[in-house]
Amino acid sequence: MKRLLPLLPLLASLHAPAQAQEREWLSYRKLMEVSRLDKFYAMAPAERDKLDMFAHLNPSNPDLKARDIVLTVVHAGGRTPLPLDAQGNLHLAPNAQWLAEDAKIMTNQPSTSKVAVGPAMNAVVPAGTQWSYGTFMSSIPQSNAAIGKIAGALSMFAPTIRSVILKFDQPAQVTIQSKAGTRQYATDAKHQIRLKPDAALVKENPPMLLSARPHEAELDSE
Repeated sequence: MKRLLPLLPLLASLHAPAQAQEREWLSYRKLMEVSRLDKFYAMAPAERDKLDMFAHLNPSNPDLKARDIVLTVVHAGGRTPLPLDAQGNLHLAPNAQWLAEDAKIMTNQPSTSKVAVGPAMNAVVPAGTQWSYGTFMSSIPQSNAAIGKIAGALSMFAPTIRSVILKFDQPAQVTIQSKAGTRQYATDAKHQIRLKPDAALVKENPPMLLSARPHEAELDSE
């Protein structure tokens, strides 16, 4: 996961009374704005089809885990829980109705809890275990172009993406079968493989064979 615009997270209090009763956190519109998800989904689909953008929540208290945070949108149609995963990531597209009615987000957290909210982006993990190298690696230039549009004048603070880190649940291998020969990559001690784009391979677009499907394709600035 690459966090974008690290200087622009929203540090918001997750207020609630001592009994941890639910109360308002912030508006749904504000969440869309601070996460830049409104700008991302305003782009043409062809400009973002290889990217997975989401909001990342980072509690200031290390003892507070994302799994303990419950966020619920209260809107005209009722109540809808937000899909916050164990890593503090929220994957959601803007809901036009909730934006129009200025829906509010409720939380279950005590008044001492604070959380930084900001945009983050990965490359989309393709289906299966046989991918096209050039197609997959084009997520790197697409991410840099998207970051420029999302960040606007603040793009000087945003990272430049240079590689993709494939993250597996177990030891794995990636084999690239090109005209010049076969290249093989094995996971490191963290079950990760870093791939940097090779111009010749991007142009040829040979098949990539993976021994297992990774659970994440992190865009990285190194």
